[in-house]
Amino acid sequence: MKPYKVLVVDDSAFMRKIISDLIENDADFQVTATAANGREAIEKVNDLRPDLVTMDVEMPEMNGLEALKIIMAERPLPVIMLSGINEEGMKETILALEWGAFDFIRKPSISSSQDIIAVGESLREQMKEAMLARHQRQIRETAIKAIEVKPVEPIAPQGQTIQPSIQPVRKNLEFPAKRSGLSASKPAEADRGIKLTEVVDTATLSQKKAATESKATKKSVLPPPTSPKPASEKLMNRLKPERESMHILRSQTEVIAEPVVVTGAPSTDRKSSPVKGLSKIVAVGCSTGGPRALKALLENIPADFPAPIVIVQHMPPNFTKSLAQRLNTFSPLEVAEAEPGMVLRQGAAYIAPGGYHMKVVQSSGGQYTLSLTKEEARNGHRPSVDTLFESLLPLTSLERHAVLMTGMGSDGARMMNALYESGVCSTFAESEETCVVYGMPRSAVELQCVRHILPLQEIAPRLVQAVK
Repeated sequence: MKPYKVLVVDDSAFMRKIISDLIENDADFQVTATAANGREAIEKVNDLRPDLVTMDVEMPEMNGLEALKIIMAERPLPVIMLSGINEEGMKETILALEWGAFDFIRKPSISSSQDIIAVGESLREQMKEAMLARHQRQIRETAIKAIEVKPVEPIAPQGQTIQPSIQPVRKNLEFPAKRSGLSASKPAEADRGIKLTEVVDTATLSQKKAATESKATKKSVLPPPTSPKPASEKLMNRLKPERESMHILRSQTEVIAEPVVVTGAPSTDRKSSPVKGLSKIVAVGCSTGGPRALKALLENIPADFPAPIVIVQHMPPNFTKSLAQRLNTFSPLEVAEAEPGMVLRQGAAYIAPGGYHMKVVQSSGGQYTLSLTKEEARNGHRPSVDTLFESLLPLTSLERHAVLMTGMGSDGARMMNALYESGVCSTFAESEETCVVYGMPRSAVELQCVRHILPLQEIAPRLVQAVK
C-alpha cells in the first residue's frame, strides 16, 4: 500500500522540519509538500490533493483558522491543528474543532527532546485514527449509495407478470439494550449491537415477521402480537434473567418492524426522596470530535433543564477552560470549567479540567459536589470518563443518565456497563453516522449497555424528554 500523503503547514521552517520528521517516523505516511501560510496551504491542497494536513493555528497572511474554513468548504479532508499554549491560540483551536478540524496537538517545545518525542507519538496516533475514520466513512457512504439506487423496472414478456421492485425503507431505532432481550444475540448480525439505521426489504420483512410469530405461537414461547401482555408480565420479563432467553428468540427483523420506544420511560434507579432538591444528573463523555458534538448537545438543552450536566472531554490542561468559555457563549445553560468543591446545580454544565480526574460526591450536608484528583491516568486519559461514571455508582438517590459521544478508544464504556448493570437504564450513545471517530460509543454498544443509539442532532431532544 502506498503511504498516505501529508501536507505540513507552518510559518516556521524549523517547525516544518520537526513535524515532517515526526510524521515520517511512520512508514505509512509521507510528507509530500509543506506550506508557510494558509494561502499556500489552500493552493497545495487543490493541486496535490493530500490525504491529510497538519495546520499551524497562528500564521501571517492567512492563519490556520481561515484556511481551515475554506478547505472544509471546498475540499474537505482530515486536518490536525497545531496549537500554541497561549490563550489566543487555545481559543482559536476550539473554534477550529467546531469548524471541522479532526483534532489538535499542542506544538512541541523545541528545547525538550522528550516533549518532541511525546508530541510525535500523539500526532501519529491521531493521523492513523483520521485515516481509519475516513476509510470507514467511505465504506459506509458507498454502501448507502448502492442501497439507495432505485433499480430499473424490467419490462415483462407478453403474458407474464413481474413483481414490482421494492424500495428499501429506513428505520430509526431506539430500543432497550440487553436487559430487555431485544438486542441482537449474534455479533455478526448487528455488530454486537443494533445499529441506528437498518435497511429493510418490506416484503421480506412481512414474511419473516409472520414466520417468526407463527413459530413462537406454536411453541408457546411468546404470546401472539395481537394479545398484549399485562403490565405485570412485562415487569417480570425485565427482571427475570430466565425470561431474557425467551425474548432473544424474537428476530432482529421483528425489532426493526416494531421498534420499542423507550424515551422518557422512568429510570429504574429513580428514588422518591431526592436530597436537597437535586434528584437527577447527566454525565457525558467524549474525545476526538467532542467540542463540535458538545456544541450541538448543549445549545439544544433549555435553561430550565432539571439536572446538572457533568462532562469529560479528553483535552490537555488549559484548553478545557477555553472550551468551557466557548460553550458558555451559546448554550442556554451556565457552562464552566469545574473547580474543586463546586456544588452542582440544575441548569448548569461542568467541564472536567485537563489533567484532573473529576468525580461527583455527596457531601455530609446532602449536597452533591465535584472532586478533582491527580490520580493515575485511566485508559490513557486524565480526565477519564470511566472515573466520572464510576463515581455515580453509589449515588442511588439520583436518577442518573449517561451519554457517550464521538471519540477514539473505549473510555467510558466499561463503567457505563457497570451503571447499566446496577439499574441505570437511561444510557445514550452517538451513532456511527455522525461520529468523527466511532470508538467510545461503539465499545459501549458492543457491551450491550446502550438504551438509545442516536445521531448527534437527536441526542439533546431525547435526553430532555428522558430527564424531564
